[in-house]
Amino acid sequence: MSSVNDTKLKSVIFLLTRLPNDGDAHLWISIPFCFIYVISIVGNSVILFIVKTDPSLHQPMYIFLSMLAITDLGISIATMPTILGMYLFNSREISLNACLAQLFFIHLLQCIESSLLLLMAFDRFIAIYNPLRYATILILPRIAKMGLVAVIRAMVIILPLPFLLKRFQYCRANFLSHSYCVHREVMKMACSDITVNIIYGFFTKLLTMGLDMLLIFLSYVMIFKTVLSITSYEECLRALNTCISHLCAVLLFYTPDISLTVIQSFEKYSSPLLQILLGYMSLLLPPLMNPIVYSMKSKHLRVRVIRVLMK
Repeated sequence: MSSVNDTKLKSVIFLLTRLPNDGDAHLWISIPFCFIYVISIVGNSVILFIVKTDPSLHQPMYIFLSMLAITDLGISIATMPTILGMYLFNSREISLNACLAQLFFIHLLQCIESSLLLLMAFDRFIAIYNPLRYATILILPRIAKMGLVAVIRAMVIILPLPFLLKRFQYCRANFLSHSYCVHREVMKMACSDITVNIIYGFFTKLLTMGLDMLLIFLSYVMIFKTVLSITSYEECLRALNTCISHLCAVLLFYTPDISLTVIQSFEKYSSPLLQILLGYMSLLLPPLMNPIVYSMKSKHLRVRVIRVLMK
């Protein structure tokens, strides 16, 4: 009986969806995607190289930034095979096991990135609230433990997802709404009761991004409260300026994801094209823009990036 089930699982094929186009237009559409992936991978790799080789950047903020760069590289690598494979080679089919592996890594890395954005908010709060003890509070071993907790938390929450999906029989038209696999889309393809998956998916979102967003918001409430107590106007602006890069990263990560979640809640009344575009933005925009945003705002980092790229 188990061998029959294994055969059925291996034979399950999902069809990915790309942007609507005519004829060979998908080859032209692949050009901006290739450009985005090249910039994302090169940008985040350069950030990692610079932070590792420059001792003056071995500070908490840049160590957290390097963790963010590793996560963004992971997201790019996890989504690249199906997105580029579909537009370059018209490869729309993906097996169940490959789909489950991809959705696991996508959700895992998104959960880790959400946690890192929370840790970076904590970093900014300590730097502004208690600058004299900043270097003694956020020491390297403590930062490493915080990063490890973020990874373990993501693993514990996300690991059940592929197992919850693998127990289903898939007997419907297996057309996914995106160019990659995510839990919500694969779950809808099952011909079984998906109540457990719906509930677990909701609590997963609530306990990761929902909780992290709340704590980031509270961190900035305390940051603004501290900044407003500074008597010097110049010092006040300088303190706020150190938060701009992080705020941009938070908006780049959460805004497309929240928008996509809201639109999917009213799926019958929303445009499929809009869902596809927001899906691309939620996965491709943070890895693309984070290195650019931080390089623009940090003069020291910007000079080192230009020096590396000019070699």
